[in-house]
Amino acid sequence: MRDDLPLEEPGRGMSTGSARGGDEWSSRFLRWDLYFAVVYVCTLVFILGAATPGPGPRTAAAVLLTASVPWYIVVGRPALIVEGEDERRALVYLIGAVVLFLPPSFLVGETRLATFALAPQCFMLLWMNMRRALVLMAVINLVPVVGWGLLWRPASDDLFFQAVFAVVTLAFSAAFGGWTIRIITQSAERADLIAELDASREEVARLSAERGALAERARMSREIHDTLAQGFTSLLMLVQAVESEMDGEPDEARRHLGLMARTARENLAEARALVAGDGPTGLEDSSLPDAVRRLVARHHEQTGAATSVDVTGPVRALPAGVEVVALRGCQESLSNARRHAGPAAPVAVSLEYAPEALCLRVRDEGHGFGTGAATGGYGLAGIRARAGEIGGTADVRSTPGDGTEVVITLPTAPLPTTPLRSPA
Repeated sequence: MRDDLPLEEPGRGMSTGSARGGDEWSSRFLRWDLYFAVVYVCTLVFILGAATPGPGPRTAAAVLLTASVPWYIVVGRPALIVEGEDERRALVYLIGAVVLFLPPSFLVGETRLATFALAPQCFMLLWMNMRRALVLMAVINLVPVVGWGLLWRPASDDLFFQAVFAVVTLAFSAAFGGWTIRIITQSAERADLIAELDASREEVARLSAERGALAERARMSREIHDTLAQGFTSLLMLVQAVESEMDGEPDEARRHLGLMARTARENLAEARALVAGDGPTGLEDSSLPDAVRRLVARHHEQTGAATSVDVTGPVRALPAGVEVVALRGCQESLSNARRHAGPAAPVAVSLEYAPEALCLRVRDEGHGFGTGAATGGYGLAGIRARAGEIGGTADVRSTPGDGTEVVITLPTAPLPTTPLRSPA
């Protein structure tokens, strides 16, 4: 153990009292108050019951010892509660306590019993400076014997006994003090670790909340893009069609107005489902193939393009997340075909139910685009993000003049969980 621990700079030291909570530490400190009170009462009894010297010195020693009680209450206890955080206040109290202790110890040898109260106080207040604590303990244990011997000139055997008792007490105080300092140091380190752990937990909670908010924002953005934004895009396209048909093709304009009304109602239903946190309205009381057929039929009504839907494999109920991703992927692929494939470009949709996967293909015979453009756009990125969240993939294949194909492959079995490894 280091015999001289450096003092902490103000503001950087560990305030164990504040770290553990002032009220809690103060309530626990009552045990020390009780211990100090017992030592004081026992010392007072020994002083008053001593055979020598006369009643005058015994009374004077008792009065001087009693004066240390208010000194402890007013100055010592506040310093002890924070365990020497304020070194100046700690030294003022200890010097005053020693000054009040030495005269009665010169008068009556039994006063040295109070050492058992002063020893832990020294180490509790000077735990950051072991050397000063040991020097002060040597003064408390040895100087009283010297002063008592010079004042009363006792017999040599009595003086020898008192000297041996002082040395033993000093050795015990040093051992007890070292143990006390280790306990206080460990408590301070533990308080630091607890404070760091609390700070880390708060940071983790903050980051988790931020990540959750970002994830929810991304989810809402995808939902709005795949539902409301696409519905509004369809409405705009239908408005443009109606404007061009009002004079020459009133029947077609009325048909498109009917499509606009239905699209607006569906958009309203999607908005309500989005607010309520429900799944897509297209999957309510319906299978995934039926929902896909309705999407393709609406695409045909809006564009007049030739469409087809092919379902292979045994149709079965799949996890809700898989069906939602497939339906949203189909919506986005058809929306891209309406915007970019060209007028009346044929669209073919296939839905393949494999034993452990679901494969959705949406191919249009439109203009196509270059490979570099396949990574752009929020919709295509949203398809990939949705598929990736459940362990699937989304691949966009297109070449200029040769159409576009979106292939979404989704696992239908639960993802395997990685077993936790027990520590070696």
